Amino acid sequence: MSADAGTGTGTPEGAEGVVSAPDPEGKPRRVSRRFPLFTRDTARPEGGGRAAPGDAPAPARQWPILAVISLVGVGLLLTAFDVFRVGTLLIGVALIGGAVLRWTLPSVGMLAVRSRFTDMVTYGFLGVVIVLLALMVQPRPWLVIPFLNDTLHFTIS
Repeated sequence: MSADAGTGTGTPEGAEGVVSAPDPEGKPRRVSRRFPLFTRDTARPEGGGRAAPGDAPAPARQWPILAVISLVGVGLLLTAFDVFRVGTLLIGVALIGGAVLRWTLPSVGMLAVRSRFTDMVTYGFLGVVIVLLALMVQPRPWLVIPFLNDTLHFTIS
């Protein structure tokens, strides 16, 4: 953008004032500093590109999210067949795996929802919480945290 953009001398034809990227028809448009009333498009999240080349079939291009969803589906199926602890562990591990994929791969397709950091923290935190709850589920928990029992008795009494 030139220094004299406001005068009209350094701007493209048909555009007065500050000019930004062209509109869909290719004409230059005037840019306001105000937020638009309607959002016309959104930026793709960092790493939101294809995970495989464009000529690959659609499932191959989105393999990271398909892997996570498949593991979650198997976990839900196990939970439905009364293998609750293993099923919920698998769901938590799938989310932790999604966080690892989001961290290590440059492009993860639809697994990228927000920024890389936010996705990693969200997937990782939810995965760890689900795994811990699956390990502590009654009866016969695989993980016993002593102070939680004392905290529960203190809170109730």
